[in-house]
Amino acid sequence: MAVKITTLIENSPGEHHALKTEHGLSFCIEKDGHCILFDTGQSGAFIDNAEQLRIDLSALEHVILSHGHYDHSGGLRALTELTTSFQLSMGRGFFEEKYGFRNNAYEYLGNNFDEKYLKEKLIPYHFVHQPLSEIIPGVYVVTDFPRVHRDEVINQRFRVRRGNTFLPDPFDDEVLLAIDTSQGLVVLLGCSHPGMKNMLDAVVKLLKRPIYGVLGGTHLVEASEASLAESLDYLGDEKFKVVGVSHCTGQSAMERMATSNNNYFHNRTGSSLFIA
Repeated sequence: MAVKITTLIENSPGEHHALKTEHGLSFCIEKDGHCILFDTGQSGAFIDNAEQLRIDLSALEHVILSHGHYDHSGGLRALTELTTSFQLSMGRGFFEEKYGFRNNAYEYLGNNFDEKYLKEKLIPYHFVHQPLSEIIPGVYVVTDFPRVHRDEVINQRFRVRRGNTFLPDPFDDEVLLAIDTSQGLVVLLGCSHPGMKNMLDAVVKLLKRPIYGVLGGTHLVEASEASLAESLDYLGDEKFKVVGVSHCTGQSAMERMATSNNNYFHNRTGSSLFIA
């Protein structure tokens, strides 16, 4: 059950200064001879980083995209120039047109490819329809998160375009990856738009196993002070032995965890988690 999870790209540089960084996220999961990619950043930079880290992405079996925002799906085009032998998994509504709304203007935040592109490239793909799907033994895609924690509110600036109407984005397309390890589950989050606590609670309820570690984005950058405090308390529970959140977590939240959470580390470009 040996597992290695490497952050191929993230907003922050690590000690390996030859690695590229960008506002985005991409994880490579190596488990029992299998190779899985969770998110692709916003460009092909994660591929160059994989080469620097001696990770062979041509051996990919699965690619999971957490949601349809450019900073998590934008690198897929570059990946298809390297390999198309993987199975692609996405949440329902992944290809809806996603926008940000500020000061009466809309800015496109969605994907740079569509279903036609996937068909032209002969990439096998499917949309996740069940709350829990096992893609290989001990690796699960989870979606359809119950919105239980009332403080976890999606910013209304995120919109989807349906016809000529712009509506608040419910992020029903968001998925996470849960990996079974000898120590417990390790959960990979993209941006946690449906709410980090909602998502982690759903994992425990569905899999009935404890969560050992949490990596990825939590979108606490836009949380109210009260919600942020509650979320930091939640992540500060000693049941979480590894808390490596960053990306859209926000500088304030990360600084507070660095001083208050003994299990926190700043997960950055090039970081790897090894579990024997």
